[in-house]
Amino acid sequence: VVVSYMAPEELLEVKISGRNIMVNNDPYTIKGICYHPVPRDSDKRSFENLTQDLALMVEAGINTIRVYEPIDDQKVLDEIDAAGIKVIIGFGYNQDGNFDIYSGTFIDYVNKYKDHEAILLWELGNEYNYHPEWFDGDIKNWYRALNLAADMIHQNDASHPVTTAHGELPDVLALSSCPNIDVWGMNVYRWDDPTEIFAQWKDLSSKPMYLSEAGGDSYMTITKDGYHQGVNEKAQADSNSKILESVFNNLDISSGVTMFSFTDGWWKAGNNGSQDVGGWAPNSTGVPYDGTPNEEFWGIVDIDRNKKTTFDIVKIKYTD
Repeated sequence: VVVSYMAPEELLEVKISGRNIMVNNDPYTIKGICYHPVPRDSDKRSFENLTQDLALMVEAGINTIRVYEPIDDQKVLDEIDAAGIKVIIGFGYNQDGNFDIYSGTFIDYVNKYKDHEAILLWELGNEYNYHPEWFDGDIKNWYRALNLAADMIHQNDASHPVTTAHGELPDVLALSSCPNIDVWGMNVYRWDDPTEIFAQWKDLSSKPMYLSEAGGDSYMTITKDGYHQGVNEKAQADSNSKILESVFNNLDISSGVTMFSFTDGWWKAGNNGSQDVGGWAPNSTGVPYDGTPNEEFWGIVDIDRNKKTTFDIVKIKYTD
């Protein structure tokens, strides 16, 4: 499969070659971060800190951001592109007709922005395989919608591969139901070592894959494995170091990772104006090192953009 588009001044090629995502005929390694910046006292995404955030990302060697909903703002995409960063644009299933899969309006976004140089991949859904209840109790309904949506993108945009963020390793049903998915993203929480998933994927498929989520949080619910209970940036830094080492030791199979996440999200548990312990995520018992996803403590920077210990770990791994 070869996909390309004509940029204003040069031919920018994004294509799939074997297990690789190719940009301008070079294998593209995703050194990424999940990015959903919600200010304190809010539950809505805002790009008010975009310039500062991009500067921090560039410092950390981040070349790709993954967003969970489309960015319908030319200026935001332009600034991301000017920073030398590419975007994986995520589409939800049912977002009240706002560029979603259910209404079919996602394709309006694709057609609006398919020539923008910031776009790397179109991503359909996030861990929906954990939620058959959203699809009349039958996950095959999701896979059918996913495959049809990917086909529609291919018909409208020959320039960008299509991916999905699957919860953990896709099974045979998922893979056989979705031949139109070009790159498989996987949200993987296997303590501090996802190495096994790369061999498992190699046995299942010859398509590219990347870890669409991975990492650890900076709060320990209990004291364990030498990490004390409470705020613990060392636990996060140590786990992220080992996870990234695993990813970069397996680039023959993996196209990289978008670590979760850029900034702490105070909107996820309790009061939006304070950082609260708790929160829940599917299949999260593999979160290092306490098996508990304290959902408001996942940033590599805090909500005020102060660097956590793990920021320098990411920087070392991404710029080494």
